[in-house]
Amino acid sequence: MTDDVTDTTTTDRPPMNAAVAGSPALPEEELGRLTDGIVGALKTVYDPEIPADIYELGLVYKIDIADDRTVTVDMSLTSPNCPSAQELPIMVENAVSSVNGVGPVKVNVVWDPPWDPSRMSDEARLVLNMW
Repeated sequence: MTDDVTDTTTTDRPPMNAAVAGSPALPEEELGRLTDGIVGALKTVYDPEIPADIYELGLVYKIDIADDRTVTVDMSLTSPNCPSAQELPIMVENAVSSVNGVGPVKVNVVWDPPWDPSRMSDEARLVLNMW
């Protein structure tokens, strides 16, 4: 992430889901394409114990796309004792790296704020029958 990343683009996503920060050096159309591709890739990553993808679960807090197309993803886990703590960040890195046009990918596991079920989208609540 570079200091010149100042433009934050919000999308039509659940309000508690990932904030997307994109470099102003990238054309808006390209930033949108990359963002859509990255979110699509994140939606292919499932916690092995939960039948919902990590994006809809609200585990992805921030996606930062730098002007050189380096992507940094800040994500959390459902708990610090999550049995998938070792594999999920690697799965996220691999999924995001597969998006055409994305440069190097770094995944940070963060604990602040701690994840809680209020971060889940309606889609995840439906899949998990948590209404």
